[in-house]
Amino acid sequence: MRIQFCDAMVERAAANENMLFLTGDLGFMALEPLQSAMGSRFINAGVAEQNMVSVAAGLSRQGFDVWAYSIAPFCYARPFEQIRNDVTFHKLPVRLVGNGGGYGYGVMGPTHHAIEDYGVMLCLPNMSAYIPVFDEDLAPVVARAGASDLAIYLRLGRGEKPKGYAVPVYAPWRQLTQGGGQVVIAVGPLAGSYIEAIESLPQGARPNLWAVSELPLEHNPMPPELWEQIVQTGELCVAEEHVRRSGLGSEVALHLADRGVALRRFHHLYARAHHFDRYGSQSFLRRQSGLDADSLLAVLASG
Repeated sequence: MRIQFCDAMVERAAANENMLFLTGDLGFMALEPLQSAMGSRFINAGVAEQNMVSVAAGLSRQGFDVWAYSIAPFCYARPFEQIRNDVTFHKLPVRLVGNGGGYGYGVMGPTHHAIEDYGVMLCLPNMSAYIPVFDEDLAPVVARAGASDLAIYLRLGRGEKPKGYAVPVYAPWRQLTQGGGQVVIAVGPLAGSYIEAIESLPQGARPNLWAVSELPLEHNPMPPELWEQIVQTGELCVAEEHVRRSGLGSEVALHLADRGVALRRFHHLYARAHHFDRYGSQSFLRRQSGLDADSLLAVLASG
């Protein structure tokens, strides 16, 4: 998604001379067009993410449209205190962009995995998270994030639509498959990785797959159609490339309980661990966590 993100930012920069972009010495072989378009407004803050976030907060306080970029764990984990104290406590609309969310940097090990990122960030006040599903989502997501008066965490991953799939128009919630089965809610690009497997099922058993791209639920309520499907089936599966604690699964379960919705079955697929005996690609680590399409189908078939 970095290329599509760069394209969207180049377009935004051309229309907004007040925009500044900070990078923690990352983005090479991807963000050069943005650097060329922005000139001195593109700032390499160096390998100093805490300082970068504090500088971003100060620039935002002066009225600039500020975006700060790094790979995901260096974007939210290393400068967490600065995000908390300098950005969110002062209600500043700094846009933090983390590349390689989830197990995106798989072979580089747990220091480079971001599997608790949006849960950590959404514990802070005045914060929203955007987790695009498809490459095509980046232009509308950048526009929506840029128009928000909240601090933003934008988690970039890898678009995983099936070959020939027509991506629906962007919305915070989108139904990607339809059938007579239970409801599946998947966060971000993980949803795209399930489409082909779910579409292979008979219509009567085929789950209704929903993709969510904006959190928390208080800023982005579930649509009425989704509510109706959950109530009618009494079954729900939430899948996310994020640890169980503070993820969407627990937020949805609490959301339903608060409203008196009792489910017959609730499944939660999530990132199981930071540490594994062996490391491999993002797909490999998803299989290790039971987040791949085959694991999803097996869970749904088990009842």
